[in-house]
Amino acid sequence: MQSPVFLMLVAMSLIPLGDSAGKLLATDHGLHPFFLAFTRFGIAACLFAPFASRATWALFRDWRIWLRASLIAGGISCILTALRTEDLPTVFGAFFIGPIVSYTLSAWFLREPATWPRTLLLLIGFVGVLIIVQPSPDMSPGLLFALGAGAFYGAFLTASRWLAPLGSATGLLTTQLVIATLIMAPLGLQHVPTFTAQIIWLGLASALCSMAGNLLLILAYSRASATRLAPLVYFQLIAATICGYLVFNDIPTWTTAIGLLVLITSGFAALRLRR
Repeated sequence: MQSPVFLMLVAMSLIPLGDSAGKLLATDHGLHPFFLAFTRFGIAACLFAPFASRATWALFRDWRIWLRASLIAGGISCILTALRTEDLPTVFGAFFIGPIVSYTLSAWFLREPATWPRTLLLLIGFVGVLIIVQPSPDMSPGLLFALGAGAFYGAFLTASRWLAPLGSATGLLTTQLVIATLIMAPLGLQHVPTFTAQIIWLGLASALCSMAGNLLLILAYSRASATRLAPLVYFQLIAATICGYLVFNDIPTWTTAIGLLVLITSGFAALRLRR
């Protein structure tokens, strides 16, 4: 049986790998982000739905479950749109505004405790995001979509905490896959491409890597505390940088590298506050 740390590291590597395949489909083959999001959710939903329990199907009657799934559908659509024009490390760096959004919403909406040291570290992380995106009037639309993806994901994390008592982790995962597929179908099916062998295997790689990453994430959290595993989420930034270099020959600029370092440092420092 693999350790939860190992599972977490593999999970955090698979997610950027899936997005690398998505970026190849968007940039080299011209596939629309809506179609990519639809197929990513759809393939995973087809694998999960047949094994859903009666309790899982009962969750579909709750409007909050639909809201949560809408947030992840928006987040994936935005990040795939961002990857059409921006490199992986930059997109993932901007995407990490998500923990800041989640912390703020959880403190306000869920009344979770907010401490000054924790808030300060998140503000430092926000500085890292600003260093990466360098906001200005002529900021690229791709970076705006990356920030939007992070905002959607931060709201999704808060919704996940809010709705955690409603069902099992795998049950909630199944609902988000099925509902996101239904949401993206009308948009994605307007952009069906001419299929080739390369498009098919890249599409499968994108969907399966993302699905496997999320599955291993759930499995890791079932074997160890969130406090222990939380900082490993930031390994995505390292994995995205490696994938960007190996697949696209992208080398982060100095400002991007500094911003990523600030984000990783603030994330690990926040862990120590919880110990």
